[in-house]
Amino acid sequence: MRTFLIVDDSAVIRKVARRIIEGLGFRVAEAEDGREAVEQCRSHMPDAVLLDWNMPHMDGYDVLRALRRLPEGDHPKVLFCTIENDVASIARALQAGADEYIMKPFDKDIMTAKLQAVGLA
Repeated sequence: MRTFLIVDDSAVIRKVARRIIEGLGFRVAEAEDGREAVEQCRSHMPDAVLLDWNMPHMDGYDVLRALRRLPEGDHPKVLFCTIENDVASIARALQAGADEYIMKPFDKDIMTAKLQAVGLA
Protein backbone atom coordinates (compact mmCIF):
# COMPACT_ATOMS: atom_id res chain seq x y z
CA MET A 1 0.00 0.00 0.00
CA ARG A 2 1.28 3.48 -0.86
CA THR A 3 2.15 5.76 2.04
CA PHE A 4 1.31 9.42 2.54
CA LEU A 5 2.74 11.80 5.16
CA ILE A 6 0.55 14.75 6.16
CA VAL A 7 2.61 17.59 7.64
CA ASP A 8 0.62 20.44 9.19
CA ASP A 9 0.58 22.14 12.58
CA SER A 10 -3.23 22.23 12.48
CA ALA A 11 -4.88 19.12 13.90
CA VAL A 12 -8.07 20.00 11.99
CA ILE A 13 -6.26 20.11 8.63
CA ARG A 14 -4.50 16.82 9.40
CA LYS A 15 -7.82 15.19 10.31
CA VAL A 16 -9.59 16.40 7.15
CA ALA A 17 -6.64 15.45 4.94
CA ARG A 18 -6.37 12.01 6.58
CA ARG A 19 -10.02 11.21 5.84
CA ILE A 20 -9.65 12.23 2.20
CA ILE A 21 -6.30 10.53 1.62
CA GLU A 22 -7.21 7.28 3.37
CA GLY A 23 -10.37 7.24 1.25
CA LEU A 24 -8.10 7.34 -1.80
CA GLY A 25 -6.33 4.17 -0.67
CA PHE A 26 -3.18 5.44 1.05
CA ARG A 27 -1.74 4.45 4.43
CA VAL A 28 -1.37 7.77 6.27
CA ALA A 29 1.13 9.08 8.82
CA GLU A 30 1.07 12.54 10.36
CA ALA A 31 3.60 15.09 11.57
CA GLU A 32 2.66 18.30 13.35
CA ASP A 33 5.84 20.20 12.54
CA GLY A 34 8.76 20.22 10.18
CA ARG A 35 11.29 18.58 12.47
CA GLU A 36 8.99 15.64 13.08
CA ALA A 37 8.36 15.35 9.34
CA VAL A 38 12.07 15.15 8.50
CA GLU A 39 12.63 12.53 11.21
CA GLN A 40 9.75 10.42 9.92
CA CYS A 41 11.14 10.63 6.38
CA ARG A 42 14.54 9.53 7.65
CA SER A 43 13.03 6.40 9.19
CA HIS A 44 10.47 5.65 6.44
CA MET A 45 10.31 7.59 3.18
CA PRO A 46 6.68 8.01 2.10
CA ASP A 47 5.36 7.90 -1.45
CA ALA A 48 3.74 11.32 -1.06
CA VAL A 49 3.81 14.29 1.32
CA LEU A 50 1.21 16.97 1.91
CA LEU A 51 3.40 19.77 3.26
CA ASP A 52 2.15 22.93 4.97
CA TRP A 53 4.02 26.18 4.29
CA ASN A 54 3.70 27.93 7.68
CA MET A 55 4.75 25.82 10.67
CA PRO A 56 6.78 26.27 13.84
CA HIS A 57 10.43 25.11 14.10
CA MET A 58 10.89 24.56 10.35
CA ASP A 59 8.68 26.03 7.65
CA GLY A 60 7.60 23.94 4.69
CA TYR A 61 10.31 25.37 2.45
CA ASP A 62 13.05 24.24 4.88
CA VAL A 63 11.41 20.82 5.25
CA LEU A 64 11.26 20.43 1.49
CA ARG A 65 14.94 21.29 1.07
CA ALA A 66 15.91 18.88 3.89
CA LEU A 67 13.69 16.14 2.44
CA ARG A 68 15.21 16.40 -1.01
CA ARG A 69 18.73 16.02 0.48
CA LEU A 70 17.87 12.73 2.23
CA PRO A 71 18.65 9.35 0.67
CA GLU A 72 15.64 8.59 -1.55
CA GLY A 73 14.43 12.14 -0.85
CA ASP A 74 13.74 12.66 -4.52
CA HIS A 75 11.18 9.80 -4.44
CA PRO A 76 8.12 11.30 -2.71
CA LYS A 77 5.68 13.44 -4.61
CA VAL A 78 5.31 16.63 -2.57
CA LEU A 79 2.10 18.64 -2.59
CA PHE A 80 2.86 22.01 -1.06
CA CYS A 81 -0.18 23.16 0.92
CA THR A 82 -0.81 26.83 1.64
CA ILE A 83 -3.41 29.50 2.22
CA GLU A 84 -1.15 31.89 0.31
CA ASN A 85 -2.09 32.54 -3.30
CA ASP A 86 1.10 34.52 -3.80
CA VAL A 87 2.67 33.44 -7.09
CA ALA A 88 6.20 34.09 -5.78
CA SER A 89 5.69 31.73 -2.82
CA ILE A 90 4.30 29.01 -5.06
CA ALA A 91 7.15 29.46 -7.54
CA ARG A 92 9.68 29.26 -4.69
CA ALA A 93 8.15 25.97 -3.49
CA LEU A 94 8.18 24.48 -6.99
CA GLN A 95 11.80 25.57 -7.50
CA ALA A 96 12.74 23.93 -4.18
CA GLY A 97 11.38 20.60 -5.36
CA ALA A 98 7.62 20.56 -4.77
CA ASP A 99 5.75 18.60 -7.42
CA GLU A 100 2.48 20.46 -7.08
CA TYR A 101 0.68 22.86 -4.78
CA ILE A 102 -2.74 22.78 -3.21
CA MET A 103 -4.65 25.68 -1.71
CA LYS A 104 -6.47 25.54 1.62
CA PRO A 105 -9.28 24.81 2.00
CA PHE A 106 -9.29 21.71 -0.18
CA ASP A 107 -11.71 18.86 -0.69
CA LYS A 108 -11.62 15.33 -2.12
CA ASP A 109 -12.05 16.50 -5.71
CA ILE A 110 -9.16 18.95 -5.47
CA MET A 111 -6.93 16.40 -3.74
CA THR A 112 -7.76 13.77 -6.36
CA ALA A 113 -6.97 16.20 -9.18
CA LYS A 114 -3.61 17.12 -7.64
CA LEU A 115 -2.71 13.46 -7.08
CA GLN A 116 -3.61 12.73 -10.70
CA ALA A 117 -1.39 15.63 -11.79
CA VAL A 118 1.62 13.98 -10.08
CA GLY A 119 0.75 10.46 -11.21
CA LEU A 120 -0.54 9.02 -7.93
CA ALA A 121 -4.25 8.67 -8.65
